[in-house]
Amino acid sequence: MQYCSTRGGVQGWDFQDVLLSGYAPDGGMFMPETLPTLTPDTLRSWSSLSYPQLVTEVCSLFIPIELIPRADLDGLVSVALSGFAVPGVVSLARLKGGLCVLELFHGETLAFKDLAMTCTVRFLDYFLRKESRRAIVLVGTSGDTGGSAIQSARGLGGVDVVVVYPRGRITLVQEKQMITCLEDNIHVFAADGSSDDIDVPIRRLFSDQELVKQHSLMSLNSVNWSRVMVQLAHFIYAYLHVSGLEQAETGAPLPALEMVVPTGGAGNIAAGCIVKQMGIPLCLVAMTNANDIVHRTVQSGDFSMATNVTQTMAPAIDIQDPYNMERVFWLLSGRDGALVKGMMEEFQHSHRHTLPEALHKQLSQVLTAGAVRDEGIVETMQRCWKENQYLLCPHTAVAVWHHYHYPPTAGVNRCCIATASPAKFQAAVQKAGLTLDLPEAVRALDKMSTRYLAYGCTLIIQMELLTGICHGLS
Repeated sequence: MQYCSTRGGVQGWDFQDVLLSGYAPDGGMFMPETLPTLTPDTLRSWSSLSYPQLVTEVCSLFIPIELIPRADLDGLVSVALSGFAVPGVVSLARLKGGLCVLELFHGETLAFKDLAMTCTVRFLDYFLRKESRRAIVLVGTSGDTGGSAIQSARGLGGVDVVVVYPRGRITLVQEKQMITCLEDNIHVFAADGSSDDIDVPIRRLFSDQELVKQHSLMSLNSVNWSRVMVQLAHFIYAYLHVSGLEQAETGAPLPALEMVVPTGGAGNIAAGCIVKQMGIPLCLVAMTNANDIVHRTVQSGDFSMATNVTQTMAPAIDIQDPYNMERVFWLLSGRDGALVKGMMEEFQHSHRHTLPEALHKQLSQVLTAGAVRDEGIVETMQRCWKENQYLLCPHTAVAVWHHYHYPPTAGVNRCCIATASPAKFQAAVQKAGLTLDLPEAVRALDKMSTRYLAYGCTLIIQMELLTGICHGLS
């Protein structure tokens, strides 16, 4: 298994190379040069696996045993997923009206990012220890990624983690999960502007290959292929347990499953598209909040940013630059690196692009999309509580809104992805007129000491500070 850039300028990298990087040297994102096919027999053989066992099987398709022997891979994944709050790591809630919710938020920071982040950090630590190396991890966050990266990597001797979050645009719980970590290898910065604004200087830093090599600079955002790779597992898990595969006759066509995904940076929906290309018949629905660029792209081919990022009740998907769509475009264009390079460079320069007609046609055949305003989020949270006494986080409500307004296709089961616990979004819960009992770990954050630095919003200041941080940590 080797990897290439979505922009065509890099081929033949192995998993370790890709893990210990950010963006590809040509500015693109890494993808496997080929995708394995999952046969019906393979899927049926996986149906009895635990979630950690399934993650291991998925990762083994993309990580050669020469890099991580199977026994080591088993151990790394097992340790990574050992600290989750439910025995199965993930959980399915089957509610009234055919509503099925896949809960992915039982990790330490109460968000789905913990699933892939814990595994990715274990893989990183494995290679760094093996080669007695150090690395600087640079993370921009819209709220959940930063906390997950910090909790997964805190205290590791070979890694310094630098996290930048948008001041005033995340919840207090999200912020405290970052700034209460006092370990020497964790460095947290609050910046003015949106998470998209933060991503600009970070991407420019990764374009400086001399700087990247000098400081062993890498990313733990979902630009890192390992994050997307691990996320393949929860789409496969949902398919194995919700689609009706177990009732399907041997030799009959595989049953389809509709999966509804709250979408911001599009790492999750990119994982779903990859799983679909691996042979699983998923019907994918990408749901956004008012920051609806993915919705507009699917509906009309209008891949264009709005003037500003809109602050909503679902802040983790307050994103106008869904950078993982580059992976989707590459897959659906027949892996046309030259086409993707031209598209993305135009988008990064002008913040707008109209998809070629053929690519838009492919995209609209693979994805359905929708957008929900805050009023719809509140309405959905209230309805779900009234009908089920089940509390949704505002991001999950973005997905469940689709369920309430668009009945499932006859004969096709549906699963909505729950990306975070409502405990992280107390203001949204209160706005919906609901209440919740906070977990002890969340209540304890109020009593903990904090440490972080704040800096201004200009690109020049951000570039200078981030570059200085890298020099200082090396």
